[in-house]
Amino acid sequence: MSFDREVGQPGKSVTLPAQDIPVSHEADVVVVGGGASGIGAAIAAAMNGASVLLVEQRGYLGGMGTVSLVPAFCPFTDKEKPIVRGIGMALMERMKQACNADYRSEYKDTLDWVPIDPETLKRVYDDALGEHGVRTLFHSFVYDVLKSADGRRIEGIVVVNKTGRSAIRARYVIDATGDADIAALAGVPFQKGGEEGELQPGSMCYLLANVDRARFRRYLDETGDSGQLHATVERAIAEGALPEGRKSISGLAWVNDYLVGVNFGHVFGIDGTKAEDLTRGAIEGRRLVERQLLFFQTYVPGFEHAHLVASGEQVGIRETRRIQGDYVLTAEDFMNARSFPDDIARNAYYIDIHLANSKGKMTFTHLEPGQSHGVPYRVLLPVGIDNLWVPGRAASSDRAVQGSLRVMPNCFAMGQASGTAAALAMREGTGSRGIRVPELRRLLVEQGAWLGEQAAASASSASSAAE
Repeated sequence: MSFDREVGQPGKSVTLPAQDIPVSHEADVVVVGGGASGIGAAIAAAMNGASVLLVEQRGYLGGMGTVSLVPAFCPFTDKEKPIVRGIGMALMERMKQACNADYRSEYKDTLDWVPIDPETLKRVYDDALGEHGVRTLFHSFVYDVLKSADGRRIEGIVVVNKTGRSAIRARYVIDATGDADIAALAGVPFQKGGEEGELQPGSMCYLLANVDRARFRRYLDETGDSGQLHATVERAIAEGALPEGRKSISGLAWVNDYLVGVNFGHVFGIDGTKAEDLTRGAIEGRRLVERQLLFFQTYVPGFEHAHLVASGEQVGIRETRRIQGDYVLTAEDFMNARSFPDDIARNAYYIDIHLANSKGKMTFTHLEPGQSHGVPYRVLLPVGIDNLWVPGRAASSDRAVQGSLRVMPNCFAMGQASGTAAALAMREGTGSRGIRVPELRRLLVEQGAWLGEQAAASASSASSAAE
């Protein structure tokens, strides 16, 4: 297994003049990225005593769930019990309570495929970070990293925003960008995509209003079609109303009886680390949404008068970089439901690899109900850097397992572990590899995470002994 390092693009270049830039912020822990992993990390670090600054390039939190309008949270369970608990589950439940009465009633006990109300979720995240004393800096892009003389530590980051360029000093850094942007700037080796560089496609998700859910349900009952409209989509493709590719809708998430989130179709050849690709993805994605809207209005009863409320600000990205960490989680680990002494989370979401082109095939690999595998602490630790954690879809794994780890509940869990570890490292005056991992696991369980029945029992025994 070989790993790459980020290199500059060939072509013309310019030399910038040397410049002193101001230090605008300082914090014990700087979290870069405001998606699920960054939110989990920031709250966890603050809960455990660290001063925290979260830097986000957009004007709101939420990552794929708000930026790209991914319509629902994937499962928090192993089909028998909740296994992603802690901060992530608490925030998801808080969103439910902030929605209207009909939503609360319908989804009260739902833990798998929980529809996202994006505007409500943005406010929930804002409030949660504020309550824990996390400072946020929106509309800011990371321009560079500041490394120690020996290259083993990141001492800060350089950001660019409307104010200009400034430095942010940090004792510890959490790269929650989803693309390992900070790790790549620091020279951490990584992999990207498959053996031939192929990447899973992006998806332009969107919200439709003025739909009639009851009429839609009657259509499904009368025709026997699935909720993902397999038969209807295949008929539309055969008649030229939809392009070749995905043969069904990935998912409909009903926020209420007249508003639905849609994940449908693919935009191919998008590298989420390249601005040109993201630009093309946005344009092609919006064109595809226009075509899909006409499909819904023409082919799907209940959607005759559907109105497009919003499409994602960015095409949803499934994979980019995967760091080389102290351990690389593998498909074999997944298939064997393997546990590790340093587990910091459990995962049961199936391996879900989307086709790289319109003629390809999707791959799904499931665990049995009740099964899950461990996510070891070491996958968060990029080689060569002693104060950096990389939770989320860019964590250290092979490509197959990345297709399982990448979903938002898992990102919450890895983020919570990273933030807790950073605060523990600060408390113990050490680096990411010097912390007491049993103490990290104890804190995670004490603060709501689930690491398996044995870990829960051990934490309970330790708590009783302390009393």
